[in-house]
Amino acid sequence: MEAKEKKIRVLLAKPGLDGHDRGVKVVARALKDAGCEVIYAGLRQTPAMVAGTAVDEAVDGVGLSILSGAHLTLLPEIVQELRSRGAPNVKVFAGGIIPAEDVQRLKEAGISEIFGPGTSLKDIVSWVQKNLGQPG
Repeated sequence: MEAKEKKIRVLLAKPGLDGHDRGVKVVARALKDAGCEVIYAGLRQTPAMVAGTAVDEAVDGVGLSILSGAHLTLLPEIVQELRSRGAPNVKVFAGGIIPAEDVQRLKEAGISEIFGPGTSLKDIVSWVQKNLGQPG
């Protein structure tokens, strides 16, 4: 009997009051098509909700889509929530409307990667596979 391949498990979520979810759903489909297991938490997630789902689902990474301008508050809070729940190794990445001048602050707060508007799906999938563990 062959050993079952471990799929990369990714949680995608929309933190805060942002109600625009087309982009995150496109990313979810691309990751699924690439062989990842994707859990979509949905809209209007609090940092505690995102971290709780990440821990409950034992994900390898959390992808956040944010367009609301609250990235400097919400994204570091999610990293802190993960740490406080005993999941400091879960990598967090984000995409959306995040000004270039805020990227370094977010990386210092524990966000592993930021994908800006126009990033190709191929680049996002490649980063996830490389940084969250290539399936197979």
